[in-house]
Amino acid sequence: MYRPWLPYLCLFLASLFAALLTTPLARRIAWRANAVDYPDKRRINKVPIPRMGGIAVFLGIVAAFVVQYLGTKYLNWPMILSPAPHLQNVNYRLLALGFVAIFVTGLLDDVFQLKPLQKLAGQVIAALIAVASGVVIGVIVNPATEGAFYLGVWTYPITIVYLVAYVNIFNLIDGLDGLASGLACIASLTMFALSVMSGRTDAAALAIALSGSTLGFLRYNFNPASIFLGDSGSLLLGYTLGVVSMLSVTRVAGLTTIIVPLVIAGIPIIDTFSAIVRRKRAHVSIGQADRGHIHHRLIAEGFNQRQAVLLMYAWTALLCLGTFAMTQVSVMPRIAIFAVLLVISAVIAARLHLFRPVLLHHTDPSTGQDELVSPQDPEFEQEEEKFEESHPDKIHHRS
Repeated sequence: MYRPWLPYLCLFLASLFAALLTTPLARRIAWRANAVDYPDKRRINKVPIPRMGGIAVFLGIVAAFVVQYLGTKYLNWPMILSPAPHLQNVNYRLLALGFVAIFVTGLLDDVFQLKPLQKLAGQVIAALIAVASGVVIGVIVNPATEGAFYLGVWTYPITIVYLVAYVNIFNLIDGLDGLASGLACIASLTMFALSVMSGRTDAAALAIALSGSTLGFLRYNFNPASIFLGDSGSLLLGYTLGVVSMLSVTRVAGLTTIIVPLVIAGIPIIDTFSAIVRRKRAHVSIGQADRGHIHHRLIAEGFNQRQAVLLMYAWTALLCLGTFAMTQVSVMPRIAIFAVLLVISAVIAARLHLFRPVLLHHTDPSTGQDELVSPQDPEFEQEEEKFEESHPDKIHHRS
């Protein structure tokens, strides 16, 4: 008797064991290529750690689809690569090229430390390939009127921006051992369940492959990590989840359902948004790295790495349970659930002071030059007092 869950289980196990077996290989390649994160004042790690874990995650996904191909050809498994009605004639081979493009972009950055514009160019190219393959956001249904709103010529730029944004939010959240890979594992399992429920076999297969890969990689990436994802991994995670959401979730039920993949990725989105606001308020470039991310704030609150990561896992699990509930109810309860999740997340963000600057401008009295100071610098307290005087509406808090 054919069991419909068996192919998914095989894909999960194939990606899991492939990642487990190839992570040590990725670690050796990273050491040889000197793709290593050395300790500095911004990083959490205290010893050098190689950073090309994306190799293992990528190979895990590849292994899953090799198993799917063999199962389809020799075991009469159902064909999974068939587009939904709203996605006409998806070219899956071209879409696979998009995955290669984002992986290679991250790999090059791990080895050569690409400039921001170069890395962005690679992300845009990967997103363009996805759009060219037929994976696009083209129609939004208004939940109040059930009327369709066609994006027209805006279909392509909106899809590209959506994918590039998804890629970068997972890139920015990758700051603690096992954080990005664990969040991606939880998110992909949630998307897998939603994809199965909506009958999207292509999205479900990709999601379960990613969950297996990330879980296998966590064996080496959880604290104390012996290897990091690197950009080859973090960019791939965001791209994969973005594609899954477009193949399945974002196009199934209209406007309110578009919120679902955004809630699933709630923590990376909140972290990215707060970083932009925090740096804008301090008149610092939004591309300037700082130690004000969620994981930095949790560490400053006294949690160790494992505790901080587990707390963020729990937060993400709560958001994912909420999104699952949203898909099971009508429009108004769905909006209510979203509002509750939003309030809970806003309270946590306020408690952690995510929007408070941790980089401030300071004029060096000896040179007269403007420089940036952080809480680790003795000049920061003086500049913080000046900032508080110019922002009297803000609650005083020492980071």
